[in-house]
Amino acid sequence: MNFIQISFTVDQMLSDIILAELSAGEFYTFEEYDGGLHAYTEEERYDDGFVAEIAERYHLTYRTQIIPKVNWNEAWEKNYDPIMVDDQVLVRTTFHKDLPTYPIEIIVEPKMSFGTGHHATTHQMIRAQLNLDHQGKSVLDLGTGTGILAIVASKLGAHHVEATDIDEWCIENSRENFALNNLGPISLQQVPAQNFIFSDPFDMVLANINKNVLLEEMSYYHKFCKPQGYLLVSGFYVDDVGDIIGRASTYGFLLKRQQSKDHWAQLTFLKSE
Repeated sequence: MNFIQISFTVDQMLSDIILAELSAGEFYTFEEYDGGLHAYTEEERYDDGFVAEIAERYHLTYRTQIIPKVNWNEAWEKNYDPIMVDDQVLVRTTFHKDLPTYPIEIIVEPKMSFGTGHHATTHQMIRAQLNLDHQGKSVLDLGTGTGILAIVASKLGAHHVEATDIDEWCIENSRENFALNNLGPISLQQVPAQNFIFSDPFDMVLANINKNVLLEEMSYYHKFCKPQGYLLVSGFYVDDVGDIIGRASTYGFLLKRQQSKDHWAQLTFLKSE
């Protein structure tokens, strides 16, 4: 299977915006480098019109390149930094050595499932999880990617964790990462939210995706979440907070906590009914 690499010449501030725009399409892996951004998608999923429209809107140039399936871990060794959250959680890969110990340590092999530009959202989601009691709770991680948030939930004491993603790479990578962290079985479904099959609603629903998906899928999050359960969302900018709160409130979600980091926002809601 071949991939398409899109390379934008763009400064750091705009790079995050372009990454978010591409994430709304069929791009799931990114490499940030000095002066630009690489984005990757499978060849059969590539839509040049989608990319051209983004480039035109932001007055950017880009180039495309067809590349074969590569050793993504080798690329990540050059670009992936550990994530450290409040002296409580360390997320690292197998190639990070001699790091300080943390109460919760998570090991991942990123492969095609994680973008460096999303560190701020992952960081905030983990911080939000640390503020909630997981003991004996059921947790659903939507758009799990590498499975990091599901792993955090399990290590915080959740008794039942499920995860979904629409991408086969993410499902395979999550399963590998669950095993790396010596976790018991975590149910994984490769489905969009509307096709997710579940028996009982969850105490906690996690969705680190993007603004458009969150707005479109809020009705499903309402179904997945128990009354008095929590919904944690991120993957959007601070400027988008009002839109997310407005949509969530129509489904009975009350804002309990808000945070931001590097222009990205995270919201924690309580389901009121």
